Amino acid sequence: MFVAADFGEAGLESPVHSVTILYIRAVATTTVERPKSAGPESGVGGNWLVIVLNDDHNTFDHVAHTLSSVIPGVSLDRGYRYADKIHNSGRAAVWTGPREPAELYWEQLKDAGLTMAPLEQH
Repeated sequence: MFVAADFGEAGLESPVHSVTILYIRAVATTTVERPKSAGPESGVGGNWLVIVLNDDHNTFDHVAHTLSSVIPGVSLDRGYRYADKIHNSGRAAVWTGPREPAELYWEQLKDAGLTMAPLEQH
């Protein structure tokens, strides 16, 4: 929105008057709040759970090897225990911590073909 104003001096006898034009521009802003849980792009702060879901196309070997290569501190033996839990319970939280590493691990596991639940804030 532009506004023009005449700030010239009134009552000058000369045919030439001094005119000043002032332009003002208004800008609107909007604040958007993100949900506290959902996909990897959502929310901030706190601990996040990386959850692997059971499926019919990944083998125990693939799940165990993928978990041990992606998640820090997960040995191949621990990967097999997670694979067993995923198979028997339908899901397992394989990592919990800050959002950024959770997003990274979630993406890497998904890219490796594992079936992932949305990140959950804990």
